[in-house]
Amino acid sequence: MSGKIKSQRFSEFVNSKDTFRVYRGRRLVFASRKDKLAPMVDYIDSCRPCAGGVTVYDRIVGNAAALLLKTMRARRVFSELGSENAIRTLDEAGITHRFNRTVDCIMNDPGTDMCPMERLSLGKTPDEFLRALKERMKR
Repeated sequence: MSGKIKSQRFSEFVNSKDTFRVYRGRRLVFASRKDKLAPMVDYIDSCRPCAGGVTVYDRIVGNAAALLLKTMRARRVFSELGSENAIRTLDEAGITHRFNRTVDCIMNDPGTDMCPMERLSLGKTPDEFLRALKERMKR
């Protein structure tokens, strides 16, 4: 769902330097200032297997992030920007989502093509994508 998110917790997140936060109920259980997908991978590695039911705040949610949210067994995600690919993946997983703005796909940093992680994630299961992502991060 798109439209301006009106939530104190989301406003605090947007105005912070954090790029990613995870809440279990009212309690902040994880926060990161790393960029791209690194915070999600760190969280998954720290909680494997993830207990689920968490609420996530992220700066950008593309299909790559949506697959990782499935791995995290997230219940909800709030973000400034989300992609149509992410919406399909989140809907299939039953993860509630709210984005301030929705785009067809997440673009690369120069804005000239689809984000490499969005492209890498297409057609993959969450486990397949996580393996491919970790392999790519080693390089």
